[in-house]
Amino acid sequence: MTDERVVVGLLRELAPQVVGVLARRYGDWSAAEDATQEALLAASTAWSTDGIPDHPRSWLITVASRRVIDSLRSDIARREREYSVAALEVATAVPGDDDSLTLLYLCCHPALSQPSQLALTLRAVGGLTTAEIARAFLVPESTVAQRISRAKQQIRAAGLRFEPPPAHDLDARLAVVLQVLYLIFNEGYTPGSRSVAAGADLTDEAIRIARMLRASLPADGEVAGLLALMLLTDARRAARELPDGMLVPLAEQDRRLWNAALIAEGTALLTATLGSVAVGPYQLQAAIAALHDEAATPDDTDWPQILALYTVLERIAPGPVVTLNRAVAVAMVDGPLAGLALLGTIAGEAGLAHTHRFDVVRGHLLELAGDAVGAVEAYGTAMRGTVSVAERRYLALKVARLAAG
Repeated sequence: MTDERVVVGLLRELAPQVVGVLARRYGDWSAAEDATQEALLAASTAWSTDGIPDHPRSWLITVASRRVIDSLRSDIARREREYSVAALEVATAVPGDDDSLTLLYLCCHPALSQPSQLALTLRAVGGLTTAEIARAFLVPESTVAQRISRAKQQIRAAGLRFEPPPAHDLDARLAVVLQVLYLIFNEGYTPGSRSVAAGADLTDEAIRIARMLRASLPADGEVAGLLALMLLTDARRAARELPDGMLVPLAEQDRRLWNAALIAEGTALLTATLGSVAVGPYQLQAAIAALHDEAATPDDTDWPQILALYTVLERIAPGPVVTLNRAVAVAMVDGPLAGLALLGTIAGEAGLAHTHRFDVVRGHLLELAGDAVGAVEAYGTAMRGTVSVAERRYLALKVARLAAG
């Protein structure tokens, strides 16, 4: 018997490589992705029982090739000839051949809706099954299946090919890839994050894919910045919830529980990147996360430096969410009233219409200012606006404590 975690980890690493090989070989990305999923399921059973084969990538390519051929060819004679060709190609395939980056670009194509981009990336690049993705996002399996099917139809209808984007479109497409990966990470990091299989979750998958992207684009500063941001944020995961699921805000976390190895890796990655390439939003956010992680206690946090970074971030990537975060830094440097004044400039912004974060921050600053009544009202509004049970419990406790005086 082989450890299931080892098998799952290897399969997720190999999944995009196998899809890429088959897509190039047979010219049908949709059939290649479906066949790879079937091969992954077969391997998860066989390898857990019989052990991992000597050449796992070739094993998957062979099995998936047969699935593609079965679905695309009905003539027995032709099928037998192609089996032979497939076996020959597997034997002569270059072990390092990896189309994962091309696959990422395709899954995150702007022609697809954001839910489809997320689902397709997790399935084709992450190697998750439809059921695992559904469990992670707390939606019916049929919903995920429809999103994936619709995405494949859109890819075919748009005539998209399995090939890298043209040079003039590369930066814009990479920006979408980074956004999708960060959305996946944040979905997993949301309080009450869901496990999908063998202990893995969406944050793990986002970090794993980001590492893969970093290996493919080692000179890109924003790729490095995103990976560093994920590592520095995920380092605090063990301290952000109590065993009963109650949230613990950053200032109250037991910092001894923070993952020192992730902090060291993220900081080193950021140090090697900043100053060597043009600075971007992910690098700046990672620098802010690093300042939080480096503080031995909440009082040691370098809030003036954090405020300076948010000011730069707001200049190069303006938006109400950035201003929302800068308001907290302003409050910590210049006092809560100054933070509330800045917060008032974005009240009612369309970009904040579907998030409860504005009311959470407003409640926090009102509490710091000594306005318990106003804080209770803001926290109550936020409590009604969140779908997270963990956040609702935390906010309810805040309201109860403030109301009790």
